Amino acid sequence: MDETGMCMGQLDGRAAGGIGAAVMGGLLVAVVTVSVARTLVITRARPSWLTRSVRRVVNSLFVLLTRSAPDYPTRDRILAAQPVTFLAVMLATWLAGYFLGYTLLLFPWEPGLAESAREAGSSLFTLGFATTATAGPSVIDFLAAGTGLLIVALQIAYLPTLYSAFNRRETEVTLLAARAGSPPWGPELLARTRYGIQLGEDDLTELYRLWERWAADIGESHSNYPVLVWFRSPQPRHSWLVGLLAVLDSAALLLALCPSRDRIEPRLCLRMGFTALRQIAFAVGIPVDEDPDPDSGIRLSYGEYRAAVARLTEVGFPVERTPEEAWPHFRGWRVNYESTAYALAAATDAVPALWSGPRRWPSHPIPPLRPADRRPGGENRA
Repeated sequence: MDETGMCMGQLDGRAAGGIGAAVMGGLLVAVVTVSVARTLVITRARPSWLTRSVRRVVNSLFVLLTRSAPDYPTRDRILAAQPVTFLAVMLATWLAGYFLGYTLLLFPWEPGLAESAREAGSSLFTLGFATTATAGPSVIDFLAAGTGLLIVALQIAYLPTLYSAFNRRETEVTLLAARAGSPPWGPELLARTRYGIQLGEDDLTELYRLWERWAADIGESHSNYPVLVWFRSPQPRHSWLVGLLAVLDSAALLLALCPSRDRIEPRLCLRMGFTALRQIAFAVGIPVDEDPDPDSGIRLSYGEYRAAVARLTEVGFPVERTPEEAWPHFRGWRVNYESTAYALAAATDAVPALWSGPRRWPSHPIPPLRPADRRPGGENRA
């Protein structure tokens, strides 16, 4: 083959390589754009494979970081940084994906990969120190510059939405501590309410109505923005998930033990509560049984249930059914949400409260903290 033929072959190889690189770059830009849209823009969209991959990597990192944590408060302090880390890594992944994609798109017009990378970085981060004054590269430079600005703007706009939903969530979680203890526990909520019943000021109906709306808000916000699931409460013993579980358990106990108080509010709260848990679990990739058998078993033992009923009778809560009679009714309610709540609690390493299932690390259930009796005479109090 003569010299001219060799040159033509090299040019043809260079052109074919440039076209292949540009196709790969275009596909990469499209993949990252879909991930950005499904994460920050489109509601009801499941996270893309890129978002799920980053979440798994960040989750694995924090599993390693908490492996040697000596107690739950230490683990909680470490895990508080997990959602922020995810957001930072996700932004860096998107920018890196766009950088590589635009680098490959510019490769056919540049003498080498280093030059196309330099121009792509200059355009993506709107620095403007490198450009090619021809039509094709100029269009790509404009797209890259617009993409860089758009990604940062969307991320900035995303944060107020997250923190607004977080603040709405935490207000009711904080208020629940006075009713259900810290960490919250369903039987404790009813035991402390006993004094309201005695004084004729029972507001359980209003509580369940409030938490029905709260559960609806959580189901919508946390399924659309799954990173909120990993946002931890400011207090180590507080948790949105454990709080919701406590309210649902209290409603299930109330309906099972006190048939005369079988009103619509606790039923609606239960329905909305386990619906919200299923929505959130689906959004983060946890399998959900949409129609569990009410006669199937639950992981909460009968002994734990009997101890809770004993706590209620100890403080004089008006129980109308025997524990044996009420158990099938309570079990039939709890089967709707127990497995989902336990899976979410393990995935997020929520505070290990009573009746909240196992965690990724061996832990002992923490009973609710009760205030000391400071009244004269030493009268018993819940």
